[in-house]
Amino acid sequence: MKLYGYWRSTAAYRVRIALTAKEIGYENISVDLVKSGGEQNHADYLALNPQKLVPTLVDDGFTISQSMAIIEYLDEVYPQFLLISGNAQQKAKIRAMAQSIACDIHPLNNLRVLQYLKKSLNHSQAEVDEWYSNWISLGFEAIETQLFNTKGLYCFGNEISLADVFLVPQVYNANRFNVSMDNYPQINEINSNCLQLEAFKISSPDNQHDAK
Repeated sequence: MKLYGYWRSTAAYRVRIALTAKEIGYENISVDLVKSGGEQNHADYLALNPQKLVPTLVDDGFTISQSMAIIEYLDEVYPQFLLISGNAQQKAKIRAMAQSIACDIHPLNNLRVLQYLKKSLNHSQAEVDEWYSNWISLGFEAIETQLFNTKGLYCFGNEISLADVFLVPQVYNANRFNVSMDNYPQINEINSNCLQLEAFKISSPDNQHDAK
């Protein structure tokens, strides 16, 4: 199995956590999103992923992109440790929290969006940082409220789920961009609990072979 990603990619970070939690061996192949205009734009990678995004997973000739789809695929094919479990309602709640990050927070703060704001629309770095903080804060406010009804050690009780796999990389990005986390004690607690687990430690951006 091969995972094409980038050490700082939030979406690739999610998949690394899932693969490691499931104890699935994989080859971690770096696609540098910055070097030489971005290796995601090179012809060999475009053949794998026409969206010019990471991650891309290749499993025995099967190729799939988009972190949500990749992890749901892994849950179905490698069910020894499920990240989406419970009854239909519980599964829906887990997916909903993960999607609030994947669909409502992360796309607005993706690297190509920030680059467009700065390079094409000529916004200052301060304005770009304000944009980033705004969307993180709106999303985290909602998640913090939801966690009052669902959390244990992790987002949903005392077993990690898809929601934790999506939340921790987003907190990493918030800290990287100096977004204040003072108003999110439950998110901070869950993040701290997750980071004590080997799957999250091993998958951390700073522990990747292409980290700079």
